Amino acid sequence: MVNTERLIDLFKELVSIDSPSLHERQMCDALKSKLKGLGIEASEDDTGAKIGGNSGNLFAYIDGGLDEKPILFSAHMDTVMPAHGKKAIVHEDGKITSDGTTVLGSDDLAGVCAIIEALRVLKENGEKFRPVEVLFTVSEETHCAGASLAPFDKIKSKECYVFDLSGDIGVASNKAPTIISYTVTLHGRAAHAAFKPESGIHALKCAADIISKIRCGKYDGVTVNIGTINGGTATNVVAEHTVFTGEVRSFDDNLAQNKLNEIFDIVHAVADEYGAEVKIESETCVRAYDVDENHPVAARFRAACEKMGLKPEIVETYGGSDNNQFFPMGINGLVVSCGMNNCHSCDEYTTVGHLEKAAELALTLMRSRD
Repeated sequence: MVNTERLIDLFKELVSIDSPSLHERQMCDALKSKLKGLGIEASEDDTGAKIGGNSGNLFAYIDGGLDEKPILFSAHMDTVMPAHGKKAIVHEDGKITSDGTTVLGSDDLAGVCAIIEALRVLKENGEKFRPVEVLFTVSEETHCAGASLAPFDKIKSKECYVFDLSGDIGVASNKAPTIISYTVTLHGRAAHAAFKPESGIHALKCAADIISKIRCGKYDGVTVNIGTINGGTATNVVAEHTVFTGEVRSFDDNLAQNKLNEIFDIVHAVADEYGAEVKIESETCVRAYDVDENHPVAARFRAACEKMGLKPEIVETYGGSDNNQFFPMGINGLVVSCGMNNCHSCDEYTTVGHLEKAAELALTLMRSRD
């Protein structure tokens, strides 16, 4: 089965490699070498050049010898900041953390390690397994930029497991939202705030008025947030420029688009009252997907969990992942928990037990027969 010592050594090794988004070169080379050591030739695409990064996505097809349809296993190579000088510290109770000054990187190196360890077990045992495709992506943390340019012309799988969900092993997500980010730029007119404020157009106050009218939070099938605001130059100057940003999420793509349009209507109406000029930019980062809970990819996941003695749970998630990019390409997938916790913070952690179970789950899925 899974070699725990080897798995933890791999995790510690990969964590020590700096791989923030758009800078995954060393990680890609390391993973390419690991796969080559297993007799697996992986190809790197040109995604890096297209998105301003220094590495492409890494893809490999492995014919395990069983007459079964192939399944794609995916995880991402990049980590969020702060990510320079990461170190995995294994505590006596089995908890694994960073030193507290960086993220740990279990998001998503826990997923990467689970897939590689599963392949190592299969190769060293010389056993037959189903055809497996592996895709390690870049820049997932920047709205899945790498996966959007994945080599879909090479991918044969119509089902996938994306090892990139937090929580206990046995949980998987079949549903995620459309995510739309937006930026509003307001241009008013500067004036001295004491001598002649009436001659100015207060862009910052205009923005505050707009924001007060935008309902944030989770309601009516959407979530809305204002994330940042910047403006003004000095305490005695009527602010001429202000920029604020936000996002909309919904499991219904149309609802997300409609809510965005409502926000833009508010922006234009209030800006007109103030006489401010407006520039609005928006980007649909990922689109919603919903995989049927009774789809074979879900049934196989449940069977694998039950075989391991785990209680399977399929849930929805409000976070985006590479699965959002795979679904429109005709690939039905689940985002699978690989035991990462408190992601995107310096309190991020995993455990030896979580890593073991994640690798065992990947192994069980690769051994599965339909």
